[in-house]
Amino acid sequence: MPVQIDDILLAEPRGFCAGVDRAIEIVERALLKFGAPIYVRHEIVHNTYVVNDLKARGAIFIEDLAEVPAGATLVFSAHGVSQEVRREAQARGFQVFDATCPLVTKVHVEVAKLHREGYEFIMIGHKGHPEVEGTMGQLTDGIHLVEDVEDVAKVRIADPSKVAVVTQTTLSVDDTRDILAAVKQHFPLVREPKQQDICYATQNRQDAVKLLAPQVDVVVVVGSPTSSNSNRLRELAERLGTPAFMVDAADDLKPEWLDGRPRVGLTAGASAPDVLVQAVIDRLRSFGATSVRSLPGVEEHVRFPLPMGLGDKSMAEVAASRS
Repeated sequence: MPVQIDDILLAEPRGFCAGVDRAIEIVERALLKFGAPIYVRHEIVHNTYVVNDLKARGAIFIEDLAEVPAGATLVFSAHGVSQEVRREAQARGFQVFDATCPLVTKVHVEVAKLHREGYEFIMIGHKGHPEVEGTMGQLTDGIHLVEDVEDVAKVRIADPSKVAVVTQTTLSVDDTRDILAAVKQHFPLVREPKQQDICYATQNRQDAVKLLAPQVDVVVVVGSPTSSNSNRLRELAERLGTPAFMVDAADDLKPEWLDGRPRVGLTAGASAPDVLVQAVIDRLRSFGATSVRSLPGVEEHVRFPLPMGLGDKSMAEVAASRS
């Protein structure tokens, strides 16, 4: 019996955030201004489509700066880098453009400032994630990674009155609540993270899923497997009791996921472009969906400036001024 979809409900907001928009545009502008190849340390954002599109235009993604020839132009990814990477890039004489999300940079600045005041840090995040490596790499010691509540009890701080918490920005307040509670229990004098250190886009997209999930039979999240915030969206929908699946592209959508589930909720991680969402909508229409509507949600107007040397206006602003 063929799958029958009736309605598609779209989470709002979904997809690209300001930090991702800025990071991609930095690579695009560097390619236009300096020509291919442009080297990028780590995937500029965690999305297969975006990375492959930039590769086709002449971006080369690397992990080791030894792979970058002398005199080349190098872009740091949106996730940020350690001080060691920054020093190596400078020593090798690369022309560097920093696409680190300004919200991540803000955390780095806070870590450096409090470290000078004698603080040690507990970082809530996922081991191996490039943002975590970048933030922890702001210091040579005195920063301890915790991934779950159990990790907190293992942390040893020299002076418990001088400890601060920082978080991976792609984790929401909900994601960190239990771990943060454990930290406060073990270290009552801990300096808590500022509310604004949580990525607005992560929180907004999770809040949108909280509204979406109870109204649908299944949630589809557009995002790559390496995308932390996309994975959290899928996990959140499931915690709310709604089956949820993640797709990197429309072809990944399996009809059996939708069998007996006529109302489909659709969202996208902060690094997933809208073209992929539209392709998933088209595929769902092929299963019979006739109604597509967006749920109410927060309107995002955040914009981040580009680095010096690449122009002070975004391409979208330039295009708008010419129309």
